[in-house]
Amino acid sequence: MDTVLKIILQRLALGIVTLLIVSVVIFIAVNMLPGDFAQAILGQGATEESVAAIRRDLGLDQPLVTRYFGWLAGVVQGDFGSSFASANAASFSGTTSGTTTVAQQIAPRFGNTMFLAAVTAAFAVPLAVGLGILAALYRNSVFDRATNIFTLTSISSPEFFLAYVLILFLAVLNPIFPSLSNIYDGMAFGERLNKSMLPALVLTLVVTAHMMRMTRAAIINLLASPYIEMARLKGMSPMRVIVKHALPNALAPIINVVALNLAYLITGVVVVEVVFVYPGIGQLFVDSVKTRDIPVVQACCMIFAAAYILLNLTADIMSILSNPRLRHPK
Repeated sequence: MDTVLKIILQRLALGIVTLLIVSVVIFIAVNMLPGDFAQAILGQGATEESVAAIRRDLGLDQPLVTRYFGWLAGVVQGDFGSSFASANAASFSGTTSGTTTVAQQIAPRFGNTMFLAAVTAAFAVPLAVGLGILAALYRNSVFDRATNIFTLTSISSPEFFLAYVLILFLAVLNPIFPSLSNIYDGMAFGERLNKSMLPALVLTLVVTAHMMRMTRAAIINLLASPYIEMARLKGMSPMRVIVKHALPNALAPIINVVALNLAYLITGVVVVEVVFVYPGIGQLFVDSVKTRDIPVVQACCMIFAAAYILLNLTADIMSILSNPRLRHPK
């Protein structure tokens, strides 16, 4: 148990260091974006004095290193600062009541993205594992080939292409689901689920292929093992051999690929949310880039990075716990 705890603590420390390095990259990259918030707000005809005044009010006139450590200190405390857009609107109105913190802007959007990810995972994970088991059971059959062709087609198609195809067939030609996912707070669960179904189906098509193919490969790799042969000699059915003996020993790679695809459901939803006008964190990220709202862009990037690193660490730790050989590396 001490060995497992030591490995877990090492992974967590590595994750924190990685996130710190990523924060530096994010801060520098975001501040290198072309354009200037003050100039974008005031327009091309603004005087240099007006632009300088707004930059001074927002702290953009400070050195990059000073701004980074100030921002990092706030992030550690859970404070991502205030949105530039709301701060500017409040300054024009002469009040501070209109100032919106970045956390207030992100919280409902992040909840919407998590809802979409949960709906997608509820469909994709059982479907992918089930198809992977059946493809391994009937490998080299018509079913196996058809499943591989379908999953390869879906994984090779861009998300926006799959989105428009589903909109055409399931919203225009056959109006089963709405083409726009305009959900809002207080919406009934059934209606929210209905409006989120098309983006969830697109994401399901994208992530199912990875998980299904890894499940199939992991199980087939174990079918030549001696204990599998022994189970067959005992007269067990092929399905029982796979489910009872092969699948538990194939959990480590399957858990890894499932966690990676769950990370994609949080970090890779930007295109899907934009196509369906889904009010998630991806849509907020795109809108903030357009308006050069730097604090919101930085916060979205940090949330994407933290989610990806956390889910990768979770996959790593669960793989170690499910595979005794990884607990005692040579």
